[in-house]
Amino acid sequence: MAFDVLDEHEQGELVQKWLRENVLSIVIGIGLGLVLIFGYQQWRRHQASHHLDAATQFSVFTSDLNKKDVSGAKQIAAKLRSDYSDTPYATLSSMQMAEYYATQNDHDSAYAALQSAYANAAIPALKTLSGIYLARSDVARKKPQAALDMLAKLPVGGYAGLIAEVRGDALGALGKNSEARKAYETALTKVDSENPGTTNQKFLEMKLNNIAAEEKKGS
Repeated sequence: MAFDVLDEHEQGELVQKWLRENVLSIVIGIGLGLVLIFGYQQWRRHQASHHLDAATQFSVFTSDLNKKDVSGAKQIAAKLRSDYSDTPYATLSSMQMAEYYATQNDHDSAYAALQSAYANAAIPALKTLSGIYLARSDVARKKPQAALDMLAKLPVGGYAGLIAEVRGDALGALGKNSEARKAYETALTKVDSENPGTTNQKFLEMKLNNIAAEEKKGS
């Protein structure tokens, strides 16, 4: 190689020349690397602080809801949606507000809260669960076909039994008793294998018996 025939002085001169010509690029490259490292560390600290703030807000929210301070809970739920929509706490607070509204038979408000939960859910399991509750709310609002449409586009995840149960509710509301019975039977097979969100077995059996009686009556 041509570089091999140069003596040490000539080689040193070439290196120094290269450094002089490229020093700006080297400095910029090092600077950018340091900025990126520092920026990533700052971002991680911000993310940790952001999630901690959200968790604190959610703790106050649940406390207010348990104390029946609905006004206070609503304000914090709104803050979680506006400032912490990228955390699970925005979704969880909306789902809990929906549960409260449902106990008040305010199904429209429950549905709106569940829509917010579904839209903000970044975790797949929460996306599925909030979608299932949206479908259940559709049944309560006498919109069973909308419930079936929602269930059809949800990833099953660990909620096959719950999805089957709500599908049975929607099919029963549409008068499709035979299909509803099969859906409830499927849900019953999942009771032992699923823990989160699974309906009490006796209640599910009651639904199955009722729809079977309706099916027999209609035959």
